[in-house]
Amino acid sequence: MMNSPADKVLTYAIHDVTPYINWIYFFHAWGFQPRFATIADIHGCDACRASWLTTFSEEDRAKAAEAMQLLKEANRMLNQLDETYHVHTIFRLCKANADGDNLLLDGTRFPLLRQQIPHPDGSPFLCLSDFVRPLASGTPDTVGIFAASCDGEVELLHEEDPYKRMLVQTLADRLAEAATEKMHEYVRKVAWGYAKDENLSIPELLKEKFQGIRPAVGYPSLPDQSVNFLLNELLHMEQIGITLTENGAMRPHATVCGLMLAHPAARYFAVGKIGNDQLEDYARRRRMPINEVRKFLAANL
Repeated sequence: MMNSPADKVLTYAIHDVTPYINWIYFFHAWGFQPRFATIADIHGCDACRASWLTTFSEEDRAKAAEAMQLLKEANRMLNQLDETYHVHTIFRLCKANADGDNLLLDGTRFPLLRQQIPHPDGSPFLCLSDFVRPLASGTPDTVGIFAASCDGEVELLHEEDPYKRMLVQTLADRLAEAATEKMHEYVRKVAWGYAKDENLSIPELLKEKFQGIRPAVGYPSLPDQSVNFLLNELLHMEQIGITLTENGAMRPHATVCGLMLAHPAARYFAVGKIGNDQLEDYARRRRMPINEVRKFLAANL
């Protein structure tokens, strides 16, 4: 299918997005603490690796050596995948406004949730719509929406080898996130262009030093997986091989989607627990039966 003029597809070779991998999360998936992930920042020469090992206590050195070996095998696997597979992203810059706790994205109502538990410091109850210009202003704003995914075939590799299969799957997750990072950089500096002069190193990007936020579906500020159906209506994710299950879960597994907000004050937060009043209001705004919504928001009730 051709992408519509509103959507832009960016397909990356694996070696193009590998520098954007956040190795902390890769190592976390394998049960390593963040300090072991620092091996990814070390030059690959033997002297540098030996020097890195000496920064660990005697009791932790075997674990550090294990992390070193895991990174070596991960890089070997990335080189193999690079010969055949790609990572795909799609994004759209929507004409947008906030209408209460909803966003209006190219005319589509996108309901959101607001914090309800009082903060000890008395700070305001946040909703992502707070960072978008209100409809009452009469002036349109912009909100980006996106999705990213590895080639679906990647997850099916090495079915006969549990270790290699887990290696491929944990790398695929990181590649989808890394492609999102590279795509978002392009959006900020070129496509949307609200940060044309941004000049951040990759470590700074991974620490989210850029202006704006990129909450993914499933993040604490955007916990309802069912909004994937709304994003799919706008993005037509099948263009990059993404399908949704009847519960709104994305396939392939190594897939991420969400919003891009540019407001300088935009920040991440957790919606947290909500009451029945907001549940009922949200179900009405989502045009869904309350029991259906309750299923998607079980962790917030």
